[in-house]
Amino acid sequence: MNAATVDDLLTRELRDDRTGLVDVTGREYDYHWLCTTAWKSGNFLRHAGVREGVTVGVVGDGPLALLAFLGTTLLESQTRFDPPTDLADDDAFRALVAPVDELEDYDLPQGAQRVGYGDKPDSPDVHHFDAGVWTENPSFPPLSIDPDTTILTDGEQTVTHEQVLEAADAVVDDVGLEAGDRVVVRASLSDPRTVVAGVIAPLLARGVIVLPTGDETPTERGTCAVASESTASVPEPTRIDLDSVAL
Repeated sequence: MNAATVDDLLTRELRDDRTGLVDVTGREYDYHWLCTTAWKSGNFLRHAGVREGVTVGVVGDGPLALLAFLGTTLLESQTRFDPPTDLADDDAFRALVAPVDELEDYDLPQGAQRVGYGDKPDSPDVHHFDAGVWTENPSFPPLSIDPDTTILTDGEQTVTHEQVLEAADAVVDDVGLEAGDRVVVRASLSDPRTVVAGVIAPLLARGVIVLPTGDETPTERGTCAVASESTASVPEPTRIDLDSVAL
């Protein structure tokens, strides 16, 4: 698939009933759900002040964390997965999306918003991601994102839409990834290379993203697995080592 920016992977024309995402329980979500709910996530996060040029922290690695990343991306903002807890001096940090019971562990800069998922927040100052997304507008304004727009950061390195798509395209070619192939994420999303190989590459190939939750091992076995150097072995027949992902 040709894509100049990551939002090109979530267009209306690409919505269909093919599986695009599987969670740790084996529950499947189709591309229609994935695209539409990504738009709803972006619309909701806009209410929390997310906009072009800011940073959004995302804690976790399940479907809701992925939706927060995709919604942030549609708003031309950058995502930092699993950020440190001390963020008070990061003036670009605008919102934190995390499980409700973990939000108070983080020290945020003045004006940054807390967005919780899972249990309903007790505090009125915390936006409830689950409820907000499900009731949001299921459409999104037309986009024209510059390929040089930053999409991911790990606190040291920042990468753009163009860099992410070039690296993901290389993964697709190297592995021979095809539509319907299942890519199991067995490395931390805090590393941008994991996002490239485990999320963007399967979207680019119209494959299936298989996500873990916390320290759990996905019950699904896939066509290939994204793994770090510290992962001794994977049950999938093909392994994508992070060191092979060029960013």
